[in-house]
Amino acid sequence: MKTLYVARLTAVAICMAAIFGCQGGSPTGTKSETKKEGKTVAEVNGAKITTGDFENELKNLPEYLKSMAESPQGRKDMLDTMIFRELILQQAAKDGLDKDPSIEERLNDLRKRLIVEAFLKKKVEADSQLSDDELKKFYDKNIDKFKTGEQIRASHILVKAEKDAKDILSQLKSGANFEELAKKNSIDSSSAKGGDIGWFGKGNMVPPFEKAVFALKEGEISNIVKTDFGYHIIKRTGSRPAGIRPFEEVKEQIKAALIPTKQQQVFQKIKDELKNSAKITIKDDVLNPLNEKEGMMKPAESASKSSDKK
Repeated sequence: MKTLYVARLTAVAICMAAIFGCQGGSPTGTKSETKKEGKTVAEVNGAKITTGDFENELKNLPEYLKSMAESPQGRKDMLDTMIFRELILQQAAKDGLDKDPSIEERLNDLRKRLIVEAFLKKKVEADSQLSDDELKKFYDKNIDKFKTGEQIRASHILVKAEKDAKDILSQLKSGANFEELAKKNSIDSSSAKGGDIGWFGKGNMVPPFEKAVFALKEGEISNIVKTDFGYHIIKRTGSRPAGIRPFEEVKEQIKAALIPTKQQQVFQKIKDELKNSAKITIKDDVLNPLNEKEGMMKPAESASKSSDKK
């Protein structure tokens, strides 16, 4: 299924984001004396990783990764990465890297960047809000963009092993709640929403999934469906004919499309206001030689490369 290709990338994406994120543990990898919040979920050579650390880690993930990390497999991947990062920090401290002057210099530079980022985030977000009237105006003006063909809505539970799928299907036939089982067992990012994958039309899913879901009646649950992603149990939850999608359904989509332009306008306004209210002196006699040096280095580098080839 095209929309499910993310399942294979979940572990890698979460790991990369978490490795370079900010864990609630000691920055040097040594045992922290600061009281840790929450229960301990793991210990690494005596250093504790708590539920507070875990929640903070989740909060700092990019939005597109948060739903992935809320699945059972996603949580395991994130904890594994937090453990790996703690091991790196501990070894780096043993190697004395935490006392490296160049790292201190980079931390000072990072602090400045974070302050600038926090300032802009606060200012830009505050002034970039779009009212429902503005969104509705765009919707009415571009109504043709929101036409769709026949669509259905579905939820699914995705697992890696067929035996797990059989066990879940048996529970469903015995009256178990589909949404609860999806939250507990599904490895897809949709698990956080009870397996709901929203509305879609023909051509959006891989053939085995599409064939199965379009054959279902509303409220009906499929047998086990095998795809390259694993084993699915699908529930058809809605259907609608071709037509124009209602404003309330596409409001967030419109906002996501318009916000970047609005933010850029606000950013430019802040920049102009700050510069106009400041006294700024640019020393061209200092700047120009820097540009000349950069220009002089390029031919030398080119000559060097030419010489190396001979």
